[in-house]
Amino acid sequence: MNEPARRIVWTYAEYLEQERASPTKHEFLNGEIFAMAGGTPEHARLCLSVGAELRAQLRGRPCAVYSSDLRVRVQATGLATYPDVSVVCGRLERDREDKDAALNPIVLVEVLSESSEAYDRGQKFAHYRRIPSLREYVLVSQHEQRIEVFHRNEDDSWTLREARAGEGAHLEAIGCALSVDEVYRDPFSQVATAAEG
Repeated sequence: MNEPARRIVWTYAEYLEQERASPTKHEFLNGEIFAMAGGTPEHARLCLSVGAELRAQLRGRPCAVYSSDLRVRVQATGLATYPDVSVVCGRLERDREDKDAALNPIVLVEVLSESSEAYDRGQKFAHYRRIPSLREYVLVSQHEQRIEVFHRNEDDSWTLREARAGEGAHLEAIGCALSVDEVYRDPFSQVATAAEG
């Protein structure tokens, strides 16, 4: 008689050891390690565009913008993951078990993809809401010019504001506005238009 397969449970230290040796990124939750899918060129361009816009607006202020290389850990749930863009204001608080993981982002950004959208909107957002410092969660669509900003209110409820072409997505927590037109500006479409004219 075959025995059911035993689930492998990893410690966080074992996860970190594997992560240091791995060429790809992984999430960690409840003793399980999950490979993160690679992104498309559009995904990579949108991540950089959002990060560049925020960095330019935050220059000279005590806030830092991080790429998806920054690991964020949700202490309340144990999730370790790599948001597409993170903003930390003031001193970076590091996890005691993991000196490379940030605990105190004020803004997190995810660029949506078909494979991750349901997770980013649902379970991942549920984890992110447990980060005490988080004030805004930003979702950037790959398929249309749309930026959604979930803002944490004083009563711990969340309000959604949506911005489309010609509009700005306001991030009140850091006093920034993401111009939808700038975030989605494609230099190649401009070159093509100029060549046609």
